[in-house]
Amino acid sequence: MENQVLKVEEKITKYPQQPHGGKLVNRVLTGKEREEALERAKHLPKIMVDLEAVITLEMIATGVLSPNEGFMNEADYKSVLETGRLTNGLIWPVPLSFAPIGDRNKEVIRTLSVGDEVALIDETMKPIALLKLEDIFEYDRDFRAQHLFGTTDRSHPGVDSIYRRMGDTALAGPIQLLNRVHWGPFEELRLEPKQTWKLFYEEKKFKTVAGFITGANPLHRGHEYIHRNALEEMDGLFVQPLVEMAKREYTRHEFRMLSYRAVLNTYYPKDRTVLAPLRVTYIFAGPREAVLHALIMKNYGCTHALIGRDHAGVGDFYDKYASHSVFDSFSTEELGIDIRLFHEVFYCTRCDSPATEQTCPHDDRYRINISGTGIRELLRYGVLPPKEIVRPESARIAMQGIQPKGVDENGQAINPVGKTIKSIFPYYLHSKGIGGSKREKPLEVSELTIEDLESAIKDVRENADRVYKEIFEEFSYVTDTLRTVQPEWVAEARDTIKKQQEMVVENLMKKVENAPEKASDEFLYQDKSEAQRELDVAKKILKDIPQALRKEDFEYRTWNPLPYKRYRGDDEE
Repeated sequence: MENQVLKVEEKITKYPQQPHGGKLVNRVLTGKEREEALERAKHLPKIMVDLEAVITLEMIATGVLSPNEGFMNEADYKSVLETGRLTNGLIWPVPLSFAPIGDRNKEVIRTLSVGDEVALIDETMKPIALLKLEDIFEYDRDFRAQHLFGTTDRSHPGVDSIYRRMGDTALAGPIQLLNRVHWGPFEELRLEPKQTWKLFYEEKKFKTVAGFITGANPLHRGHEYIHRNALEEMDGLFVQPLVEMAKREYTRHEFRMLSYRAVLNTYYPKDRTVLAPLRVTYIFAGPREAVLHALIMKNYGCTHALIGRDHAGVGDFYDKYASHSVFDSFSTEELGIDIRLFHEVFYCTRCDSPATEQTCPHDDRYRINISGTGIRELLRYGVLPPKEIVRPESARIAMQGIQPKGVDENGQAINPVGKTIKSIFPYYLHSKGIGGSKREKPLEVSELTIEDLESAIKDVRENADRVYKEIFEEFSYVTDTLRTVQPEWVAEARDTIKKQQEMVVENLMKKVENAPEKASDEFLYQDKSEAQRELDVAKKILKDIPQALRKEDFEYRTWNPLPYKRYRGDDEE
């Protein structure tokens, strides 16, 4: 194993990127070494581990969490929680700790001492890894939760995971992986760091690679906006959807991966885009997870990390841009990877494109928001989201994997329907349609019903692409000097309207001429002054009718009709 690691390290030193801490960890035992370790494991103390621990063990062993070679000792554990760094000063945002729960595990732990070797087994009694104990210390769940997440509120999924999964005593030391876990439908897609370094820099000859780690949502147009910005600048894009440990209310990870594959196969440059699942646990949720993900991308060989607005966000526990501000404490040189931060993306129907607050001047009257939660709720209601925020190739597959499906007896999904409407269609509360006039009285979120959701969906489907289209049509009608590209019926309609209004004016002029100065019955007849006011209005309407524009109306615009050969420098006849 040592010779294999040496060869990999020699190559990596020549690449545009380096693993975090300068070393790509490999703690996967193979060959004779593995056989000997498996035999030894039969006679060692055994501790049972859950799926999250199994995933973490594999991440450590394959170098995803380099330079960590195992679970942290007390000094590194506390240093990471308090400073976001290992005791040697290297940036590391989250502790890698192991504090098993369960009565049987507790009995085994009481017998252990520093220097012992322990076999870590899964629920089928299969040995997964060996742990060489370098430290045993008391595990304070409150201390970890408060320092890592800023709260001990168990409604926070990361906090809840600590109290559910962690015991009273932490075991620390390097690990050696004995058995790999099959990834099911993701097995053929998974890539280890040692494979991506070779893929990026030997096979594809990239000089720069942008990494993008994404969570519980199917691929949407906000993701695409970030990806396309990166592909304009970087040689390659490495997309890693998280799989396995998503909350049950999310889209099942198999379907999320398939939705990514469907869109990437159709809309992305295949030779520059790489898709691979990232099997990671959710014990890291929160702003620090954004830093962890950046370092994971670095360990996979990425030179740049793409971080969105609410990367690894958890409800309302953190500021909207906490995943951005967390990087203020670290320099690019320290991190060793270029962080690219992106603001919240929405679709502006006036701009006719995805945009952010940084690029779009229009208010939410024209916006369709890209809300991951809102998109999931639309899928739950059985509605394909607007094409402006999710491509149908992605949404159609994702809808099959949404959990739970449908609505309750009151016609509601997980979130109140009003909250879903507000999250995606912000204009609906105060405007009569997208880009439309204001309502006399704004609607209350709590009073919105499934019928309002239906109205919003239908409105966007019918009108979202009309906003810019009709603006363009108006511009082109009054601009095109090549009138044959304009529909003749517009000019004909304007001619007809004008002729009809001229007829009205002519009729009213005769009426004024014959109107009495004083009407005999003001309820039946008009006097001359009232008839004149009516005529004045009709003349104003005639004046306001837009002109029918034809070829002859544009001839004046070609004011310098010199032969083109004169401009080419050819004055000869």
